[in-house]
Amino acid sequence: MREYLKFYINGAWVDPVTPKTLAVINPATEAAAGHISLGSAADVDLAVRAARAAFASYSQTSVEERAALLERIIAEYKLRYADMAAAITEEMGAPVVLAQKAQAAMGLGHLQTALDVLRHYEFQTLRGSTMMSKEPIGVCGLITPWNWPVNQIACKVAPALAAGCTMVLKPSEIAPFSAQIWTEVLHAAGVPAGVFNLVNGDGPTVGAAISSHPEVDMVSFTGSTRAGIEVARNAAPTVKRVHQELGGKSPNIVLPDADLKRAVTNGVRGVMGNSGQSCNAPTRMLVPNDRMEEALAIAKAAAEATTVGAPDSGAALGPVISATQWGKIQSLIQAGLAEGATLVAGGPGKPAGLETGYYVKPTVLGHVNNQMTVAREEIFGPVLVVLGYDTVDEAVAIANDTPYGLAAYVSGTDLDAARKVASRLRAGQVNLNSAGPDLMAPFGGFKQSGNGREWGEHAFGEFLEVKAMLGYAPKAAA
Repeated sequence: MREYLKFYINGAWVDPVTPKTLAVINPATEAAAGHISLGSAADVDLAVRAARAAFASYSQTSVEERAALLERIIAEYKLRYADMAAAITEEMGAPVVLAQKAQAAMGLGHLQTALDVLRHYEFQTLRGSTMMSKEPIGVCGLITPWNWPVNQIACKVAPALAAGCTMVLKPSEIAPFSAQIWTEVLHAAGVPAGVFNLVNGDGPTVGAAISSHPEVDMVSFTGSTRAGIEVARNAAPTVKRVHQELGGKSPNIVLPDADLKRAVTNGVRGVMGNSGQSCNAPTRMLVPNDRMEEALAIAKAAAEATTVGAPDSGAALGPVISATQWGKIQSLIQAGLAEGATLVAGGPGKPAGLETGYYVKPTVLGHVNNQMTVAREEIFGPVLVVLGYDTVDEAVAIANDTPYGLAAYVSGTDLDAARKVASRLRAGQVNLNSAGPDLMAPFGGFKQSGNGREWGEHAFGEFLEVKAMLGYAPKAAA
């Protein structure tokens, strides 16, 4: 049983101002795995004041000093790697292999990427007699989700530290164990007091206090579009910068010349990974109408080959995060069937033999049209919907007919044709032919999937202000 009842403020573990605890539920067992304290606006204020005080000195550190700090954090993270993976498995039910090979690995990857970028980043550029200087924006409020917990912490904290910012983190209260270990890593690495602070709590209380606090200069939020709107609304009166990485309903266009078996199988796997709990999952598959039945047969085989079970069982999928999320997924599957979708694989209810735990059957719904609820709303579970098209122009129109624009996918043998389709898609990241991840590629969305970008060099810009110093250099002689 994990008991994480203190917050990390100004370099020390401290008690909350007002004691209030929350049980953290292991979604594989439905039993409490530990407890955390829920913070208040008073705790946030203490953390923000510590971050503000630390900013005066940390913002003036050199690139070399910040690089050395990141190196120490990387070394400490490696020492705690197994602990991190185990915490993620316990808090969100991630299969052991997924937690070790992907979830925990992404945290290390973002740290290393930030270090690599920092070493070559141009913070100052002289143009004529004017110096363009990129300077740390100040105190940052970071609000992160539960689905890729340390990934989302690392892709915010690492560039913020590299840029010279100080910060207050509010991780998800549903999956807070990895944030505790992350904080222990930073403390062991010698992050200066006040530079990084952790306050646990819920969105309406701690999240709102962070996003509305007048001494917070920017807030970076990852989560649902609904919650992102609230963050922006709370931030508006203080005119702080707001970065948002929000929901998605990503199209996956299988072009007529694609290797259908490969493209459909990879598309199913892309949805099912992490139990479907990825905002950029390719959840709307578009296939040519004249190959619909063939595509559905391939999708059915791929879904039924996807094993579900306890995180330590070797199964590909573990549970979804909570009873609430399980219920939402079930209601959306039922809505799809009620609106006329064909059940190809999976369906309502839990998989046989998995009555305890929030397990969902890998589900494929066929013959979906883009006006159905399951094609419009983010399901956030292992559910794929398959839509048909007659022409590539129609496929592009359907793909773009969504309020979201986080990611998109295209598969086709003719790479030039696939590139042209990719260029027409309104999404922040387009994946061609199941390309692997690139931690240097900017990640973020168009439309209601957010604004700003994370990952790689582009992440730094979210944490920097641009100052122009005119007359910095003598004008060249006439």
